[in-house]
Amino acid sequence: MMKLFRMLKPYRVGVIFVLLMVFVQALSELYLPTLMADIVDKGIALSDVPYIWKIGGLMLGVAMIGMICSIAASYLSAKVSMGFGRDLRSRVFSHAQRFTLKEFDKFGTASLITRTTNDITQIQQVLTMMLRMLAMAPMMMIGGIIMAVSKDAKLSLVLVVVIPVLALLILLIGRSALPLFKAMQKKIDKLNLVLRENLTGIRVIRAFGREQSERQRFDHASGDLMNTAIRVNKLMAAMMPAMMLILNFSTIAIIWYGSHRIDAGEMELGNLMAFIQYAMQILFSLIMVSIIFVMVPRASVSAGRVNEVLEAVPDIEESSSPQTPSRRGQLEFRDVSFSYEGAEEPAIQNISFNAGPGEVTAIIGGTGSGKSTLVSLIPRFYDVSSGTVLVDGVDIRNLAQESLRGKIGYVPQKALLFTGSVAENIRYGKEDATDEEVREAARIAQAAEFIDGLEEGYDSPVSQGGSNLSGGQKQRLSIARALVRRPEIYIFDDSFSALDFKTDARLRAALKAETQDATVLMVAQRVSTVMDADRIIVLDQGRIAGIGRHGELMRTSDVYREIVSSQLSEEEMVAQAEGGLK
Repeated sequence: MMKLFRMLKPYRVGVIFVLLMVFVQALSELYLPTLMADIVDKGIALSDVPYIWKIGGLMLGVAMIGMICSIAASYLSAKVSMGFGRDLRSRVFSHAQRFTLKEFDKFGTASLITRTTNDITQIQQVLTMMLRMLAMAPMMMIGGIIMAVSKDAKLSLVLVVVIPVLALLILLIGRSALPLFKAMQKKIDKLNLVLRENLTGIRVIRAFGREQSERQRFDHASGDLMNTAIRVNKLMAAMMPAMMLILNFSTIAIIWYGSHRIDAGEMELGNLMAFIQYAMQILFSLIMVSIIFVMVPRASVSAGRVNEVLEAVPDIEESSSPQTPSRRGQLEFRDVSFSYEGAEEPAIQNISFNAGPGEVTAIIGGTGSGKSTLVSLIPRFYDVSSGTVLVDGVDIRNLAQESLRGKIGYVPQKALLFTGSVAENIRYGKEDATDEEVREAARIAQAAEFIDGLEEGYDSPVSQGGSNLSGGQKQRLSIARALVRRPEIYIFDDSFSALDFKTDARLRAALKAETQDATVLMVAQRVSTVMDADRIIVLDQGRIAGIGRHGELMRTSDVYREIVSSQLSEEEMVAQAEGGLK
């Protein structure tokens, strides 16, 4: 946790003022019992009314100073902790954005959300408590002991017995609670994961009638968290009554022993009353520490989880000396292989090909053949295990990531849209795109027709994930988002699967004119989508099973012929073969 608290440097002035306010508040509270003792021993005992008014007014003034300092300390500590929490969330979010997909796979989306929200909130709350209580408690304890001893040293022996007992109780409960707090945070992760899957997959759940099983899965995760929370709270609930019991017995012991000393003339009544107040302050300062002990174990677990994110080194780092490419849009794979972490077999092996501007390179193959893996290596979502990917003649590992990705227009397999308007989603590809550029990109992507049919046109709202649009509409907006930036390399990762054949044909015709000066990579399942490509790469179990045009592959590649025969009739295959021979 101390590693994270280094981020408090910008707030050191606020922290100093909080400690100063707490110090003054502690002094005022320590001074009040002495003033009360003076009123009893010198005012009431001697019937000196003016003295009572004088000291009473002084007590009121001291109490007012303590109250003002308490309010100021509360305000400043809240301001510091909220600012710290904001900065820490921003730092975690910014660091997570540098992660590759490998790190996201490692932590999990649900866990990253928990760490950025719940875990940082725990740390923030403990910081507020520490600025107030952790500073106040030692001041009150040390000051209370000094003042209590000054009133009656022999009576202070009661405290010598009580304080170690309370300290031991706090320590034992804190040690027992720590592993339970660790378990709680993991179970919150699990609950978030179940909830997130349930909300994002609600269509599938309802389609298969799995609502009851999902409720049971959620109830199990929620009940598991509840049971752990109850165990923790039982410990904490036992601590407060135990401490109050010790506190009350201490008070009885002080009154009993103090009454004997008053009877013997060794102590005055006012001093006994003041001593009881100081004893309460000392013991309540220990209770403050116990409250912190309740929160610190959980916050320390949260701090450890946040530190894990901040200390995670992204698998892909920027080149120390990025190179400047000399060509535009040239792509080359040289004997590239890639394996996912923990996988027994490589996802792709020994892939080599060239693709240049003005060419359409199509990638086709069965499910799990490595098509999406191959194109994900180009924007460096993952780094190659061996071999080299070159863009414009430069190894992409020697290019600045921003420069590399600025050359690419990427349309993912699963169309993902963001909350906002239709125009804002298209403009996501180029922030400063004009309205004309947005409309032109939508026209080429065959999205203009359905956008104009919306009630607010390009200002129509898009809900989270684009759930208020059909699959085909989302795909066309994703394509428009890539088109608006006019990149040097287009990557269409099975981006036409939700389109009907008529729209697919119109879109490919419009793209041909738009992308004639760019390099186009097109992952597809449909043979009709790839037939006209300049180069078709056939993948089978992560290896290249053939490269060439449609007609050539029909003669030379068994895998390609199987794919074609599964989609086209015999007459269409003959016609296509004859067209290829011509």
